[in-house]
Amino acid sequence: MALSYRERPAEGGAAGGLLILHHGRGADELDLLGLGDALDPQRRLHVVTPRAPLTVPGMGGAHWYLVPRVGHPDPQTFLAAVGELAALHDALWQQTGIPPERTLLGGFSMGAVMSYALGLGAGRPAPAGILAFSGFIPDAEGWEPDLAGRQGLRVLITHGRADAVIGADFGRAARDALAVGGLEVEYVENAGGHQIGAEALTAAKRWLEQTPLSR
Repeated sequence: MALSYRERPAEGGAAGGLLILHHGRGADELDLLGLGDALDPQRRLHVVTPRAPLTVPGMGGAHWYLVPRVGHPDPQTFLAAVGELAALHDALWQQTGIPPERTLLGGFSMGAVMSYALGLGAGRPAPAGILAFSGFIPDAEGWEPDLAGRQGLRVLITHGRADAVIGADFGRAARDALAVGGLEVEYVENAGGHQIGAEALTAAKRWLEQTPLSR
Protein backbone atom coordinates (compact mmCIF):
# COMPACT_ATOMS: atom_id res chain seq x y z
CA MET A 1 0.00 0.00 0.00
CA ALA A 2 1.35 3.44 -0.96
CA LEU A 3 2.15 5.84 1.86
CA SER A 4 -0.34 8.62 2.45
CA TYR A 5 0.86 12.21 2.62
CA ARG A 6 -0.14 15.86 2.75
CA GLU A 7 1.01 18.62 0.44
CA ARG A 8 1.48 22.37 0.69
CA PRO A 9 1.94 23.74 -2.82
CA ALA A 10 4.27 26.59 -3.66
CA GLU A 11 2.80 30.05 -4.11
CA GLY A 12 1.81 31.11 -7.59
CA GLY A 13 2.81 28.34 -9.96
CA ALA A 14 6.14 26.62 -10.48
CA ALA A 15 7.92 25.56 -7.30
CA GLY A 16 11.55 26.41 -6.73
CA GLY A 17 12.13 22.97 -5.23
CA LEU A 18 10.64 20.14 -3.22
CA LEU A 19 10.85 19.84 0.58
CA ILE A 20 9.90 16.43 2.02
CA LEU A 21 9.55 16.43 5.81
CA HIS A 22 9.39 13.12 7.72
CA HIS A 23 7.68 13.12 11.10
CA GLY A 24 8.96 11.57 14.31
CA ARG A 25 7.88 8.56 16.31
CA GLY A 26 4.19 8.41 17.16
CA ALA A 27 3.23 11.47 15.10
CA ASP A 28 1.56 11.68 11.69
CA GLU A 29 1.61 13.45 8.34
CA LEU A 30 0.12 16.63 9.86
CA ASP A 31 2.83 17.04 12.48
CA LEU A 32 5.44 18.83 10.35
CA LEU A 33 3.14 20.52 7.86
CA GLY A 34 3.42 23.75 9.85
CA LEU A 35 7.20 23.40 9.89
CA GLY A 36 7.10 23.72 6.12
CA ASP A 37 5.51 27.15 6.51
CA ALA A 38 8.04 28.15 9.17
CA LEU A 39 11.01 27.10 7.03
CA ASP A 40 9.61 28.47 3.79
CA PRO A 41 7.36 31.45 4.64
CA GLN A 42 7.63 32.79 1.09
CA ARG A 43 6.15 29.48 -0.12
CA ARG A 44 8.68 29.02 -2.89
CA LEU A 45 8.86 25.26 -2.26
CA HIS A 46 6.40 22.42 -2.72
CA VAL A 47 6.19 20.79 0.72
CA VAL A 48 5.21 17.14 1.25
CA THR A 49 4.75 15.40 4.61
CA PRO A 50 4.38 11.59 4.40
CA ARG A 51 2.79 9.35 7.02
CA ALA A 52 4.88 6.46 8.37
CA PRO A 53 3.55 2.97 7.58
CA LEU A 54 3.47 1.30 11.01
CA THR A 55 1.03 1.31 13.89
CA VAL A 56 2.38 -0.13 17.14
CA PRO A 57 0.00 -1.73 19.66
CA GLY A 58 -0.20 0.32 22.83
CA MET A 59 1.39 3.37 21.21
CA GLY A 60 -0.35 6.15 19.34
CA GLY A 61 0.42 7.68 15.98
CA ALA A 62 2.50 6.28 13.15
CA HIS A 63 6.00 4.80 13.25
CA TRP A 64 8.66 4.28 10.61
CA TYR A 65 10.20 1.23 12.29
CA LEU A 66 10.41 -0.66 15.55
CA VAL A 67 13.04 0.39 18.09
CA PRO A 68 14.88 -2.41 19.86
CA ARG A 69 17.68 0.01 20.77
CA VAL A 70 18.30 3.69 20.05
CA GLY A 71 20.56 4.04 17.05
CA HIS A 72 19.79 0.53 15.78
CA PRO A 73 16.43 0.28 13.98
CA ASP A 74 14.79 -3.12 13.66
CA PRO A 75 16.12 -4.21 10.24
CA GLN A 76 12.92 -5.78 8.93
CA THR A 77 10.59 -2.86 9.62
CA PHE A 78 13.26 -0.29 8.81
CA LEU A 79 14.10 -1.74 5.38
CA ALA A 80 10.40 -2.09 4.59
CA ALA A 81 9.86 1.58 5.42
CA VAL A 82 12.89 2.60 3.36
CA GLY A 83 11.42 0.77 0.39
CA GLU A 84 7.99 2.35 0.78
CA LEU A 85 9.44 5.81 1.27
CA ALA A 86 11.73 5.38 -1.74
CA ALA A 87 8.70 4.51 -3.86
CA LEU A 88 6.92 7.64 -2.63
CA HIS A 89 9.93 9.87 -3.34
CA ASP A 90 10.20 8.42 -6.85
CA ALA A 91 6.49 9.02 -7.45
CA LEU A 92 6.71 12.61 -6.18
CA TRP A 93 9.61 13.40 -8.51
CA GLN A 94 7.60 12.09 -11.43
CA GLN A 95 4.34 13.79 -10.44
CA THR A 96 5.81 17.20 -9.62
CA GLY A 97 8.52 17.27 -12.28
CA ILE A 98 10.95 18.37 -9.56
CA PRO A 99 14.09 16.18 -9.67
CA PRO A 100 16.14 14.84 -6.74
CA GLU A 101 18.81 17.51 -7.16
CA ARG A 102 16.17 20.15 -6.34
CA THR A 103 14.78 18.19 -3.39
CA LEU A 104 15.52 18.67 0.30
CA LEU A 105 14.91 15.79 2.71
CA GLY A 106 14.23 16.70 6.32
CA GLY A 107 12.85 15.21 9.47
CA PHE A 108 12.68 15.15 13.24
CA SER A 109 13.90 12.26 15.41
CA MET A 110 12.83 9.03 13.67
CA GLY A 111 12.05 11.16 10.62
CA ALA A 112 15.62 12.47 10.59
CA VAL A 113 16.79 8.85 10.52
CA MET A 114 14.62 8.23 7.47
CA SER A 115 15.99 11.36 5.80
CA TYR A 116 19.52 10.02 6.27
CA ALA A 117 18.43 6.58 5.05
CA LEU A 118 16.96 7.91 1.79
CA GLY A 119 19.44 10.73 1.28
CA LEU A 120 22.57 8.66 1.89
CA GLY A 121 21.46 5.16 0.89
CA ALA A 122 23.35 3.29 -1.81
CA GLY A 123 21.40 3.19 -5.05
CA ARG A 124 19.33 6.26 -4.19
CA PRO A 125 19.78 9.61 -5.97
CA ALA A 126 21.50 12.35 -4.01
CA PRO A 127 19.17 15.18 -2.92
CA ALA A 128 20.10 18.85 -2.71
CA GLY A 129 20.45 18.58 1.05
CA ILE A 130 19.47 16.80 4.26
CA LEU A 131 18.00 18.57 7.29
CA ALA A 132 18.28 16.39 10.39
CA PHE A 133 16.64 17.53 13.63
CA SER A 134 17.60 15.36 16.64
CA GLY A 135 18.35 12.13 14.80
CA PHE A 136 21.12 9.69 13.94
CA ILE A 137 22.59 7.85 10.97
CA PRO A 138 20.98 4.41 11.20
CA ASP A 139 22.95 1.28 11.99
CA ALA A 140 20.85 -1.55 10.57
CA GLU A 141 21.75 -4.79 8.84
CA GLY A 142 21.04 -4.51 5.12
CA TRP A 143 21.58 -0.75 4.86
CA GLU A 144 24.81 1.17 4.32
CA PRO A 145 25.44 4.86 3.61
CA ASP A 146 27.08 5.74 0.30
CA LEU A 147 29.23 8.65 1.40
CA ALA A 148 31.57 8.34 -1.58
CA GLY A 149 28.64 9.21 -3.83
CA ARG A 150 27.63 12.21 -1.70
CA GLN A 151 30.73 14.42 -1.88
CA GLY A 152 29.78 18.03 -1.15
CA LEU A 153 26.16 17.22 -0.19
CA ARG A 154 24.86 19.88 2.20
CA VAL A 155 23.66 18.62 5.58
CA LEU A 156 22.39 20.56 8.59
CA ILE A 157 22.27 18.70 11.91
CA THR A 158 20.63 20.24 14.96
CA HIS A 159 20.60 18.56 18.38
CA GLY A 160 19.90 19.48 21.98
CA ARG A 161 22.52 18.83 24.64
CA ALA A 162 19.72 17.89 27.08
CA ASP A 163 18.07 15.42 24.68
CA ALA A 164 17.07 12.45 26.83
CA VAL A 165 15.52 10.47 23.96
CA ILE A 166 18.33 10.53 21.38
CA GLY A 167 21.46 11.80 23.09
CA ALA A 168 23.54 14.57 21.56
CA ASP A 169 26.38 12.08 21.04
CA PHE A 170 24.37 10.68 18.12
CA GLY A 171 24.26 14.09 16.47
CA ARG A 172 27.98 14.62 17.02
CA ALA A 173 28.77 11.17 15.62
CA ALA A 174 26.73 11.92 12.49
CA ARG A 175 28.51 15.25 12.09
CA ASP A 176 31.94 13.62 12.33
CA ALA A 177 31.14 10.70 10.02
CA LEU A 178 29.67 12.91 7.32
CA ALA A 179 32.47 15.48 7.52
CA VAL A 180 35.10 12.75 7.17
CA GLY A 181 33.10 11.43 4.21
CA GLY A 182 33.45 14.75 2.41
CA LEU A 183 29.95 16.14 2.88
CA GLU A 184 29.33 19.82 3.64
CA VAL A 185 28.10 19.57 7.23
CA GLU A 186 26.84 22.29 9.54
CA TYR A 187 26.18 21.28 13.14
CA VAL A 188 24.10 23.36 15.55
CA GLU A 189 23.90 22.19 19.15
CA ASN A 190 21.70 23.97 21.67
CA ALA A 191 20.83 23.64 25.34
CA GLY A 192 17.38 22.16 24.72
CA GLY A 193 15.94 18.66 24.76
CA HIS A 194 14.25 16.45 22.18
CA GLN A 195 12.49 19.16 20.22
CA ILE A 196 12.79 21.66 17.41
CA GLY A 197 13.44 24.81 19.37
CA ALA A 198 13.79 28.40 18.24
CA GLU A 199 17.56 28.19 17.74
CA ALA A 200 17.26 25.07 15.60
CA LEU A 201 14.44 26.58 13.57
CA THR A 202 16.38 29.79 12.92
CA ALA A 203 19.44 27.82 11.79
CA ALA A 204 17.35 25.58 9.57
CA LYS A 205 15.58 28.48 7.89
CA ARG A 206 18.88 30.21 7.14
CA TRP A 207 20.45 26.96 5.91
CA LEU A 208 17.51 26.27 3.62
CA GLU A 209 17.65 29.76 2.14
CA GLN A 210 21.36 29.27 1.42
CA THR A 211 21.03 25.82 -0.14
CA PRO A 212 21.06 26.00 -3.94
CA LEU A 213 18.25 24.10 -5.62
CA SER A 214 19.52 24.29 -9.18
CA ARG A 215 22.62 22.75 -10.68
